[in-house]
Amino acid sequence: MGGLPEEKLTALGEEQRKEGDGLEEEQDVSFDTLGLDEQLSRALRKQSITVATPIQREAIPLILEGKDVVARAKTGSGKTLAYLLPMFHALLKLCSEKHATKASPNVFVLVPTRELCQQVYQEASSLLEFCTEKLKLVQLTASMPPREMRTSLAGPPNIVVTTPACISTCISKGILKASLIKDSLSMLILDEADLLLSYGYEKDLKALTPHIPRSCQCILMSATSSTDVETLKKLLLHNPVTLTLSEVGSSKDEIIPSSVQQFWISCSALDKQLYMLALLKLELLQKKVLIFVNTIDMAFRIRLFLEKFGIKSAVLNAELPQNSRIHILEEFNAGLFDYLIATDDSHSKEKEQMNKENKSKSRNSRRRLKQNLDSEFGVVRGIDFKNVYTVVNFDMPQTAAGYVHRVGRTGRAHNTGTSVSLISPEEEEILEEIKSMLEADKKELSEIIAPFPLLNKNAVESLRYRAQDVARSVTSRDVQDARRQDLKNEILNSQKLKAHFVENPRDLDLLKHDKLLSSKVIPAHLKEIPEYLVDPTTKEASQIVKLTRAAMGIDNGPKKKHRPGFRKISGKTSDPLRTFSAESGKSRRSGKRRKEGGGDESRHKKRRPKQAS
Repeated sequence: MGGLPEEKLTALGEEQRKEGDGLEEEQDVSFDTLGLDEQLSRALRKQSITVATPIQREAIPLILEGKDVVARAKTGSGKTLAYLLPMFHALLKLCSEKHATKASPNVFVLVPTRELCQQVYQEASSLLEFCTEKLKLVQLTASMPPREMRTSLAGPPNIVVTTPACISTCISKGILKASLIKDSLSMLILDEADLLLSYGYEKDLKALTPHIPRSCQCILMSATSSTDVETLKKLLLHNPVTLTLSEVGSSKDEIIPSSVQQFWISCSALDKQLYMLALLKLELLQKKVLIFVNTIDMAFRIRLFLEKFGIKSAVLNAELPQNSRIHILEEFNAGLFDYLIATDDSHSKEKEQMNKENKSKSRNSRRRLKQNLDSEFGVVRGIDFKNVYTVVNFDMPQTAAGYVHRVGRTGRAHNTGTSVSLISPEEEEILEEIKSMLEADKKELSEIIAPFPLLNKNAVESLRYRAQDVARSVTSRDVQDARRQDLKNEILNSQKLKAHFVENPRDLDLLKHDKLLSSKVIPAHLKEIPEYLVDPTTKEASQIVKLTRAAMGIDNGPKKKHRPGFRKISGKTSDPLRTFSAESGKSRRSGKRRKEGGGDESRHKKRRPKQAS
């Protein structure tokens, strides 16, 4: 971790920033010019990745030189590949020189959440497809039993993708020998470094620090600059190069992509479900839609509320097993459903609320819903949602930084996006904080975040009676029952069927995460809005949204697949009510079949001569 003094490296970073600006204006940089191993280049070409992003073209050469790097880049800028490619290049070089075989892993990639761990593991695995040298890559989670951890680390692997808590557990239980880590570890990577301390990993990282050799190269990747990043920088790095590129500064265009339009709607807390119904039912938002709430109860309340109006959605929260969470994300990314309700993992009031509820409940209640939240769960940061066109803040985050991370789930990879925030009077203070953060010197505030223009008061009021009536019908007991049922379904999917799906991956289509949860009969008339209730101006706005969707090529969703084992019925199907005969008490169709089958018998009866009286 040695090198030039930090002052000179900072100056070097400033020069590189200026050069980066020039490169961005002049021409794109191909991965072929960055000096990466040909095996990695082939894997990139197969994925149609040919041009490096600004963070990649600046960070990769520095990491290849062996320097410690602190890089800050906005979400969706390609930070993962920026450290995976030079990491694999260095390991392949060690393998070719027969220096990679050691008694402990060569690289630790530490991330704050299981979801990000899975995503990094999948992206890293895709880069190894053409590698002739067999690099071993494993992911570890804190929920794994010690025996399974020992099995995964046998060999040992070259790269371990995990959380700091899991590494700390491995060291404390002797699964990883501290002395062997000092001899083998050549690179330490902290992804989403600004979240590691806020997720409570400070103690784990401090426990790991004494075992990191001084020669180990350390890399910190982050979306924002914070005191937590500075703390980690002082704790683990020596004389790092700090990359502050033009695309990751502190202005509005750098924090949130300029392709994301930001809007807000002022309403009371009680009217939020009404406005949500109007936005979705009147089709004023581009699909797919990611809806953020602050508590799990509210997530299921919204899901049950929307079900009544024929709007299917799924809930992503920390209660679910990891396999179910991953599958929900995969189905949402594949476009199998359009609305995903996610609990903000950075919100701390959920645990406080559950503690109060548990204390207030009777001790004799045997049906109490036990809270078992996964401490490594997280969707606000790091997860690469595919083609999310709209983010809705049903509940506002507690901080302006939390708002940035939520809105960062859309407008990724140069796509357009929209964010809509429902603001109650109690949340106006956080809105002002967000406005202050986003306001730029050269632009008017109205160009950054503005009132939502497509929904007027008449359109909302026309739905008020229905919305309030349905909202009252969704009781707290319904919410708890829905949570219990959803958790039961997902545990069944995750555990009992895990082995089956390994052998039969196509059967995963049978697992639908947007199934109806309500045990009550849903009135059919709520699924469609009568024409007389639709405001003409809002209807025109909805048509514009549909035309825009068609122009973007996303007008038609994925074709629904027929479930395995069910035969597709072709031709006209008869209505049993139309073929029912009140006189005979039997259907005409069955009578017709009887006539066709027993026609000869009936004819014989007609021809039979009458007997003489």
